[in-house]
Amino acid sequence: MDPFMQAAIDEARLGRAEGGIPIGSVIVHEGRIIGRGHNRRVQQGSAILHGEMDALENAGRLPARIYKASVIYTTLSPCPMCSGAIALYGIPTVVVGENQTFMGEEDWLRSRGVSVKVLQDETCVHLMRDFIAAEPQLWNEDIGEP
Repeated sequence: MDPFMQAAIDEARLGRAEGGIPIGSVIVHEGRIIGRGHNRRVQQGSAILHGEMDALENAGRLPARIYKASVIYTTLSPCPMCSGAIALYGIPTVVVGENQTFMGEEDWLRSRGVSVKVLQDETCVHLMRDFIAAEPQLWNEDIGEP
């Protein structure tokens, strides 16, 4: 297992243990995690704290050159909001744990020159399948579905 995807999975599990949605993310620059996070919409009463957004928030205010030389790992295919942030900061590579339970804006990212690598990691798939089965209303809220 890639240690950075494992770190994202650990974040996802932490989010679920806190009563939230099991999606985790880490941002890696020069082989070191500079930001980590998990979906904290429930925990923080937030409209925007998806896993990728939380990782960016926790990475903090950094020069653009840092983001442009980083990789973001996420356990689930990034939604339109998170994809927009990835594009805005020029992160050139996204490593996705899985896109079976939710297909985000991978094609949109690729159209903007972002390399998107999908692992179809079974741990990531099971985390989301179990969560969606247990809490479909919360899942629909997270992805903007009625």
